[in-house]
Amino acid sequence: MAGHSHAKNVMHHKGAQDARRARQFAKLIREITVAAKQGLPDPAANARLRAAVATAYKQNMSKDAVDRAIKKASGAAAGDDYSDVRYEGYGPAGVAVIVETLTDNRNRTASDVRSAFSKHGGALGETNSVSFMFQRLGVVTYRAAACSADDMLEAAIEAGADDVVSNAESHEVTCATESLFAVRDALERRFGAPDEAKFDWRAGTLVTLDEERAAAVMKLIDALEENDDVQNVYANYDIPEDVLARLSD
Repeated sequence: MAGHSHAKNVMHHKGAQDARRARQFAKLIREITVAAKQGLPDPAANARLRAAVATAYKQNMSKDAVDRAIKKASGAAAGDDYSDVRYEGYGPAGVAVIVETLTDNRNRTASDVRSAFSKHGGALGETNSVSFMFQRLGVVTYRAAACSADDMLEAAIEAGADDVVSNAESHEVTCATESLFAVRDALERRFGAPDEAKFDWRAGTLVTLDEERAAAVMKLIDALEENDDVQNVYANYDIPEDVLARLSD
């Protein structure tokens, strides 16, 4: 392409990565602050905070940054009060999308989310307009080396989990949302800290996308994830490996 500079492209790519990392850290700090403010500022006594701190460490956030976020909660002003708000809608190709946010201004966030949907071939719906197509679960993940599949299955059942899927890379334990922290703590006592413990939305059916539709859906998801108020985005699409490879080129 005329005028293309490899050096500039590398700089742009690094700049985009740095910006993405900064947004991710800002969202993690917001979750830690909200969790600490809503409960005790002690991860050992606050399950949501413990999960948020574990996620932050997994993303290589420093202990000092985590501690500052927790301390910020005790001195947070009234204007820093955040609410958990979920938005639902449809993207290109009829893909169902769930957007979880932490916002201190519902009007701003609703307007931004609605704009992202409309600009990228989708439409924002009412609450529960698509969530019936998903199942809300607790998910705890360990590396395969943590234990044998049989040991994980036995421990997970004893802890109150619903299912375990083990393969050469990992063990994935699923449970009811209200059981997540109890299951995680029971497994942690036996196998050590998990790689991840989180709430998840799992789609019952998936929409398989071709290259054109996949690109359109990913543009919508990227636009949503770039919003500072958006914490998580879930969608019921499936992109075949060959299509994904072409999109990555």
